[in-house]
Amino acid sequence: MKSTNRTTQTFLVLIFFYATLLSHTTSRLLLEASSYESHEQWMAHYGRVYKDAGEKEQRSKIFQENVRYIESSNSVMNKAYKLAVNEFADLTNEEFTSTRNRFKAHECSPSTTAFRYENVTAVPSSMDWRKKGAVTPVKDQGQCGCCWAFSAVAAMEGITQLKTGKLVSLSEQELVDCDTSGQDQGCEGGLMDDAFDFILNNKGLTTESNYPYKGVDGTCNSNEESNHAAAITGHEDVPANSESALLKAVASQPISVAIDASGSDFQFYSSGVFTGECGTELDHGVTTVGYGASADGTKYWLVKNSWGTSWGQEGYIMMQRDVDAQEGLCGIAMMASYPTA
Repeated sequence: MKSTNRTTQTFLVLIFFYATLLSHTTSRLLLEASSYESHEQWMAHYGRVYKDAGEKEQRSKIFQENVRYIESSNSVMNKAYKLAVNEFADLTNEEFTSTRNRFKAHECSPSTTAFRYENVTAVPSSMDWRKKGAVTPVKDQGQCGCCWAFSAVAAMEGITQLKTGKLVSLSEQELVDCDTSGQDQGCEGGLMDDAFDFILNNKGLTTESNYPYKGVDGTCNSNEESNHAAAITGHEDVPANSESALLKAVASQPISVAIDASGSDFQFYSSGVFTGECGTELDHGVTTVGYGASADGTKYWLVKNSWGTSWGQEGYIMMQRDVDAQEGLCGIAMMASYPTA
């Protein structure tokens, strides 16, 4: 009798084991199928097409890994910001940053320029240059590493509006094609200060409609290069490693800044005040167009990016302001500059 009971128990244990194994296998297969379907839906949404089945399988795996990363990050309680699946979800972080983040920070020299906002003593508690008509719609640099051009142009569009009362979308492609005699090398990277130097020496910049963005290096169109729509009188650097100095500047006009945007959290940022980990290896040029504080009192910089409107908050990110590090979060206070007009 004991032998029969023992056999029955063993049989039941085996049934339970195989049932559990089958359940786990089924769950895994369903999860994989669900992830596959999600990738298919994502491809349809963004119009992504791959050259063959091998590439599709590879991209699907990367997509699934990124989705797991995003879900894991979003599951952390009390995190001030959220990530989301966006059009960059089938790219590794290395692939993503290598084609877009080409700010040449290591080639910058220390600034000795004046800072016209040094003696500003009172600034508004918040600022949003979009609401004052000094910011054009978010643009998309695509897979060309000319973030430096978009940053410089956005700052120039801002000061031009403040001086003339007219908001005009200016040409990044002119900088990509024509500003190539120095450190600036189109899609291979450049510096905002060098872009300002080119615009100053060229006596201006034409409009985006006259010289539209192509997203690739091209031959300089000398006719359009001389068809100026706006000009600057010079440019100045914000004193380095001082968020208080940066605040004075941003309270006065949109400012070009460089940041370390190399992390996956930056790649998939969606909403909230970004408080994530990042270094100070400056690799991306963006434009600070305001500042403020969230409902819970977290201070932030309002930053315009050039990765299209599907990224972040319709193309913008709020980055934590007044952090302990003098460089600012992600080095935002290290190399800020602005054109004068």
